[in-house]
Order: sequence, then C-alpha cells, then structure tokens
Amino acid sequence: MNNDSWIDGMNTVITNSAAETRELGKRLAEKLKAGDVILLEGDLGAGKSEFARGVAKGLGVTETVTSPSFTILNVYESGKLPLYHFDWYRLESSEELYELGMDEYLGGNGIALVEWPAQCPDAVPEECLRIRITATGENSRQIETEPCGGFRMITLE
Repeated sequence: MNNDSWIDGMNTVITNSAAETRELGKRLAEKLKAGDVILLEGDLGAGKSEFARGVAKGLGVTETVTSPSFTILNVYESGKLPLYHFDWYRLESSEELYELGMDEYLGGNGIALVEWPAQCPDAVPEECLRIRITATGENSRQIETEPCGGFRMITLE
C-alpha cells in the first residue's frame, strides 16, 4: 500500500492487491462508530465487496461476507457493531428501499455500507463518508475517501 495523501479534501490511497484493499477496509473499521454511513462507489469489479469484507473483518464479523446483489441487504451482527451491507444496484428508486423498510438501517445502531448509492441518491444521508474505488491496473486500486455533510475526517494511514 502506498502512503496516503490529501488531495482537494480527499484522502487517497493506492492498493496493489485484493488483500491490501481488504486491509484498508479493516483499518477504516477501527475508526467507525454506530450510525456511520459509508458509500462505496466504483465500477463493477472495482473492489467494493473486497473493501466491505475488510470492514467486516475489522468489526469482528465472523460470518462469510458476500455481496448483497440479489438480496439488497445483508445484516451481520456477530461483530462489535452490527454491519448493514447494502447493494442498491438493482433498485430503480428510493421508494423500493422505503417499501422494504431498509431505510431504517441507515444511520441506525450499526455501520451501513452502501454499494451503488447513485441508484437512490435521495436516500443517502447528508452526513456520510464517500469512498471511490478505481481500478488502475489488474490488481491495483486507487481508493479515495471524502467526508460529506460534516462527517469527521478519517485518515487511512
């Protein structure tokens, strides 16, 4: 992992393997608290689920962490805080999220990780941490963190 740096209010880190991406997620988890909402952005295959697995490990989740692509939400309660792992890729509107009652997990008593937040932008809380993952090579990723709406600054050093 390359040293992180701040560019235009964003913390940027380069990882060179899936293991490093998971490790970065694990380090982030150590700095999270109940109610935090983390947005994971990136193309298909960018590493969002790998990052989520790292967050889960950092929280002490013991279950196997899978992508919630078809279930929309996976809940993990074995860690020090509940982890609510969303995948909004298949949602067509925020109404679907509200109809399923899943919006109550955002900002609740655990950590909410949201993949594909652009699918339901009006459901995204104002205060959140936006994480953009970009593939820069076969195994390397550029990971940018940006606090939004008063979310505290978190460095991943």
